[in-house]
Amino acid sequence: QVQLVESGGGLVQPGGSLRLSCVASGFTFSSSAMSWYRQAPGKERELVATITRTGSTNYADSVKGRFTISRDNAKNTVYLQMDSLKPEDTAVYYCKAVRITGYVYWGQGTQVTVSS
Repeated sequence: QVQLVESGGGLVQPGGSLRLSCVASGFTFSSSAMSWYRQAPGKERELVATITRTGSTNYADSVKGRFTISRDNAKNTVYLQMDSLKPEDTAVYYCKAVRITGYVYWGQGTQVTVSS
């Protein structure tokens, strides 16, 4: 069965760093575009970063220069390196896969809390 399992969330201080991981199974990861989204309580889910099957990346303006998305096809894993974290980065972070057919899968999310 298809699975996207996020990990790496937690509590960090402002200015700190976290690396999120999303391990995929049940489909051809290397031909899929991968994204990270986030959703804070009471707010809309928003796109944070995307990486295509060829390695091209795009970022939301709010995280440019601070976050880096990458992928390791041998491990079926996409990462989100988050540096210089701010309280407004606090949210549940979700992994999303889009297969070459256009079919979409979502992970269950991992909580990131940035607080002093």
